Amino acid sequence: MEATAVRVELPILEAHNVTLWVKREDLLFPNLSGNKYRKLKYNLEAAAASSHKTLMTFGGAFSNHLHATAAAGKQYGFYTIGLVRGEELGEKPLNPTLAQARKWGMKLIFISRKDYRLKADPDYIRTLIQQFGPVYLLPEGGTNELAVRGCSQILTQADLDFTHICCPVGTGGTLAGLSRSAQPGQRVLGYPALKAPELQKELESWISADNWELVSDYHFGGYGKINMELIGFINDFKVKTGIPLDPVYTGKMLFGILADVRRGRLSAGSRVLAIHTGGLQGIAGMNMQLKKKNLPLLHL
Repeated sequence: MEATAVRVELPILEAHNVTLWVKREDLLFPNLSGNKYRKLKYNLEAAAASSHKTLMTFGGAFSNHLHATAAAGKQYGFYTIGLVRGEELGEKPLNPTLAQARKWGMKLIFISRKDYRLKADPDYIRTLIQQFGPVYLLPEGGTNELAVRGCSQILTQADLDFTHICCPVGTGGTLAGLSRSAQPGQRVLGYPALKAPELQKELESWISADNWELVSDYHFGGYGKINMELIGFINDFKVKTGIPLDPVYTGKMLFGILADVRRGRLSAGSRVLAIHTGGLQGIAGMNMQLKKKNLPLLHL
């Protein structure tokens, strides 16, 4: 299953002599939109080639990766198991993300934060395999070498004339893939969605080129954190452009890009391509949290 993402030019930075385009990966592959399909593509092929019937992975309560893995399992005939951070969540009504994952057939197992920190520990993994049988293990966020290979296919020959390629960053697989496929002279800017001082070193283990950098000024306090300024920006962006942004990843990236233009990090004459990595399913869950806090809701 292949397709080419639609690119949309936005004239909102004309006054600064900066050209901004958004590549709508979020419109590709229903329920696997954006970078999640890219990350899963070669992993699903590897799972099938090795005769695995079960996919197992990790994620938080609003994980796009859990949601996408469950969708992929239903679509391609895999049984799926999701280990969810926070055993207390199993005692509460499921949020929209987890409810949909279960509807698609994913077995949800709620584990303590202490156990969740062992997600990459070989002994813990062996214990899980003993408990659940042979599984094809996908890491948290889906980033591994096969995922990076998939994300390297986001850029095409049509994207050669951009000076900057921008993407949101969680585990870093998308940025690593973009770095590998970027052309000489293109700069890849990653906007982390969380506080992650170790992320630079982790990315250096995936990327050999020096054509990238992290812009860590726009995480808004951490993963899943949001405030009135970001809510207002996302809703205003939707009104002005017709493009919805999720509050965890793409909203922070676009906020950062526009701020960087004003600050001069992206200078006049720059041609910027922002990768919309999807994640829009998370808006419903975020709105549940915002409603509890009597804050304005995000526009869908």
